[in-house]
Amino acid sequence: MELHFAGRDAKCLQKDKRGDYMETNFDYLLKKEEYADFAKQAVEAEKSLSISPATCAILSRRALELAVRFVFSYDAELSLPYRDNVSSLIHEPTFRRIIEPRLFPMLKYTIHLGNVAVHTNNNIGRDEAIIALRDLFEFCDWIDYSYSREYDEKTYDESILASGNEKRIKADELMKLYEGLSSKDKKLESVLKENEELREQMAKKRSQNVKTREFHVDTISEAETRKRYIDVALKEAGWVIGRNVTEEEPVTGMPNSTGTGYVDYVLWGKDNLPLAVVEAKKASVDAMVGSQQAKLYADCLQNKYNRRPLIFITNGFEFFYTNDYMGYPRREVSGFFTQEELQLEMDGRTSRIPLENIRISDDITNRPYQKEAVTAVCDAITNKHRKMLIVQATGSGKTRVSISIVDVLRRHNYVKNILFLADRKALVKQAKNNYTNLLPDLSCCNLLDNKEDPESCRMIFSTYPTMMNAIDERKNKYGEKLFSPGHFQLIICDEVHRSIYKKYQEIFEYFDAMLLGMTATPKNEIDKNTYGVFDLERGVPTFAYELEKAVEEGYLVNYSTLEYKSKIMESGIHYDELSDEEKEEYEDTFSDDDTVGDDISGEAVNTWLFNADTIDKVLRELMEKGLKIEGGDKLGKTIIFAKNSLHAQAIVKRFNKLFPEYGGDFIKRIDYSIKYNDSLIDEFSTSDKMPQIAVSVDMLDTGIDIPEILNLVFFKKVKSYAKFWQMIGRGTRLCPNLLGEGMDKERFLIFDFCNNFEYFRVNKNGAENGITESLNEKIYNTKAQIVRELQAPVYSGDEIYADYRKSLVDDLKKDVISLNDDSFMVKRHLRYVEFFRASSSWDNLETIEISDIREHIAPLIRPKKEDELARRFDYLVYSIDLGLLQSKSIQSPVNIVVQTAEKLSAKYSIPQVEKKKEIIEKVQTNEFWDKVTIIELDTVREALRGLLQYLDRQVRPIYYTNFTDSITDGTPGEPLYGGNDLKNYRKKVEFYLKEHIDKLSVYKLKNNKKLTETDLRELERILWTELGSKEDYIKEYGETPIGRLVRKIVGVDRAAVNEAFSCFMSEERLNINQMRFVNLIVDYIVANGNIEDNKVLMGEPFKSVGSITTLFKDDMSTAKQIMEIVNQIKRNSEEIA
Repeated sequence: MELHFAGRDAKCLQKDKRGDYMETNFDYLLKKEEYADFAKQAVEAEKSLSISPATCAILSRRALELAVRFVFSYDAELSLPYRDNVSSLIHEPTFRRIIEPRLFPMLKYTIHLGNVAVHTNNNIGRDEAIIALRDLFEFCDWIDYSYSREYDEKTYDESILASGNEKRIKADELMKLYEGLSSKDKKLESVLKENEELREQMAKKRSQNVKTREFHVDTISEAETRKRYIDVALKEAGWVIGRNVTEEEPVTGMPNSTGTGYVDYVLWGKDNLPLAVVEAKKASVDAMVGSQQAKLYADCLQNKYNRRPLIFITNGFEFFYTNDYMGYPRREVSGFFTQEELQLEMDGRTSRIPLENIRISDDITNRPYQKEAVTAVCDAITNKHRKMLIVQATGSGKTRVSISIVDVLRRHNYVKNILFLADRKALVKQAKNNYTNLLPDLSCCNLLDNKEDPESCRMIFSTYPTMMNAIDERKNKYGEKLFSPGHFQLIICDEVHRSIYKKYQEIFEYFDAMLLGMTATPKNEIDKNTYGVFDLERGVPTFAYELEKAVEEGYLVNYSTLEYKSKIMESGIHYDELSDEEKEEYEDTFSDDDTVGDDISGEAVNTWLFNADTIDKVLRELMEKGLKIEGGDKLGKTIIFAKNSLHAQAIVKRFNKLFPEYGGDFIKRIDYSIKYNDSLIDEFSTSDKMPQIAVSVDMLDTGIDIPEILNLVFFKKVKSYAKFWQMIGRGTRLCPNLLGEGMDKERFLIFDFCNNFEYFRVNKNGAENGITESLNEKIYNTKAQIVRELQAPVYSGDEIYADYRKSLVDDLKKDVISLNDDSFMVKRHLRYVEFFRASSSWDNLETIEISDIREHIAPLIRPKKEDELARRFDYLVYSIDLGLLQSKSIQSPVNIVVQTAEKLSAKYSIPQVEKKKEIIEKVQTNEFWDKVTIIELDTVREALRGLLQYLDRQVRPIYYTNFTDSITDGTPGEPLYGGNDLKNYRKKVEFYLKEHIDKLSVYKLKNNKKLTETDLRELERILWTELGSKEDYIKEYGETPIGRLVRKIVGVDRAAVNEAFSCFMSEERLNINQMRFVNLIVDYIVANGNIEDNKVLMGEPFKSVGSITTLFKDDMSTAKQIMEIVNQIKRNSEEIA
């Protein structure tokens, strides 16, 4: 795809600092030849905005990729990950360590937007593309700051961007553009080897530049910063200046002319020893500027007091914490830690017992895979990881594994306070009971139960929303915040997935705790965003134990499926297809309902229409084919997953009609609307109590452990893959003697009437809903965008529009001013809150401000206490306003306003409605909409928003029908498995071996030496434990001996092969063609490790010289000797010395 850039007016061009005219913000890169690798691409990315935002997003991603590759190519401090794609590169720990921390989300955004542009049909907006350009600019500026000979601070100028229409470009054209970009990239591995010397020089230059250069944006003086933000943050953490905090603390030993320095703040312990230093920076300065200075202060205090303090660096908005004594990289935290929390960290230096040779209690976890999971998490913690993800099949004891981890970490003094989060009250209660039973010495508190005191407990159990409130609301006995940022050392999240994290991410960002996520979703089907949350590569969790493996090892039972298709559920009910008798029933049933025509869609079935014959056929299939107990006389415990409460009621009613002989307790509905539903669940969970069939509406979908379950009936569509696996997990648990003495449960049966298995075989990730903005966020963001559009000269010069813009700004600003500064969520975004409280910040909103409002302000604004219908109407009208200003189609929202006015015109008997008759009538005319302005629309909004309460609420009638349904015979289906990503394993193995050619065992194989028993065991450990499992190896490489595989990957050293054939080379035994043949053999073995099959000697390149039998026809003994050496080289890779 060729790029043709729109021309620009002369007035679009701005001068840079040297007075040259700038065409793009990246022009300065072109003047520095060291940036040739990515400069041109960055310039093209910005120019391409005139083609389309999607093109710009793709080219920005590409420019960023080249810039990241540049950093890896020229900096010796960076190690290469085993895959050199841009996502793996930016996650590489050595890269994360050297970049400015706040750049990381910017890099992720630019990569993500480029991926969205290529791989999805989502439209990319101009605003989104500009943010990607800005983020790219920030990263290029950081490169310039780090590596250039000369550095001038730069700011991004949005005014010079090319204007262009936001046109859509065909997906295949975008894909072609994307694929053409990186196809010629050299492997980074070879680039690094070419640049070894230069990489050392560049790394030194960066270290030097970082020490001597700063970014300067100075609006608030340092003293004001302290007083306004830092002092407040210290006070909130219980620190008292003048008592346990000193300011401007003098230190000696600084590397300056006087040898003295003054620490902004020192936080002291009760033992009068320093716990932490705080380096304060101006609010407008990057908090990280003070990192070297703070380290030097810590050095001075360590020399004086013989104990290294912890380090905080802050500008009052961002807080960075360094525990360099323990070797942890610097990280962002949400505030200062309390004296007690810092003391705990100090004491940990001596009290912590290394997580080596850990003792795992068999009373908690006695299965090998559970112990492996605990060990994997402990290894990750030892290696300084703070986020771990365990993937375990439902029923394999995830909670027990988490209990064991808590037990080990407590005994080794790694954790004191723990938080357990789940998304349902029942799961919180269940988890707390499990912990209390297995760790009786651990004091536990369910935060949902007001009878318990969280302050006196070491472990807190809560749902996510309750914890969100508790952070601000719960106080300790001194009236201070109970849950401070450093309160918990470990947070455990049950069934963590993207939507949970996105919705409640403020919890995880507020607490500075290790994070342990647990999920039953197969590791390759967890969406990449969840792996991103845990800073893990997709498909590589900390530990995985999936259903297939658990079944194979006898810890869980597998299932079989019977899959059906119901004509009525699939395609609905159509009058033309009914019998005469049924047509009569159809007419009688729906004659008074104008909303029902001759066709009823499948979506209506089990929502507002319940068809007896469909339900009957499902129940008969279950009773006939369901797995039985008591010698086949009684249906085993069964869950029917129903669509809604009415559907569940209809199922129970039809069952009691069809099978009255079973009595009224055989089947029960279990959902949230039933009082004492917990006691119903307890009865269902007890093997000798009724009911045998539970009809569940969400309640039994997740987290309930009932080993006796033999049948699951999917009578509803499921769209979430994570939830689908949870539902399957209801039946996987073992149950001894269930079918009689010595007859254990061996499988369970799933009846699927709604195509779920068919759907998930194709859509492995399901249709996980994106996180939608709340109505309140939508209103706030739309108003902000209207304010931005009204900046245009055509409106700003008109007094009426200027006044309207001012009234909108006043509303928006008032919402920001009224935010509660004490709220932890507001504090997390305080920099932005402060900015948007200032009137001047609203004078000229650019893309970046609109993006900041969307991300940092709108989610904080609480809805006003007024009728939701009125607020929905506000949003409708504001959407029309914005559409008018941006010249976009507004027909759909206009139609809704007209329909609303029509409904109101039927309510003139109500005085309040009658009063607005003129406006109501006017809105229904085409003339009004032909020349409507946003000012007139606001009059309509104000007039009608309060009248919607008088409209009749639409209540959909419920219908019970009995039309004949046809359901196909149950087709047995294959169980779904997570499936291993073997390509990933292969890449890991190949990368590891090539990286570790100097490792003794690999070195021996490369140099044609035999392995010892010890060498082989070490290779087995690496390939079967460290890089994957033995099963991964077998699935990928079959029965190939390890030595032969290693040899195949790394090849053989040429000198070693030449030595093996030296007797032929030194003696003049061979003619020229024979010599060529032997040299070709040497070349082949050097490259491929072995000649696995002698047939290769009959193909090219050997064939062009001649076959071995032809070349050696007069000297077959020499040919045999040559082949014996070939075979000996091969044996050396397989036999033990």
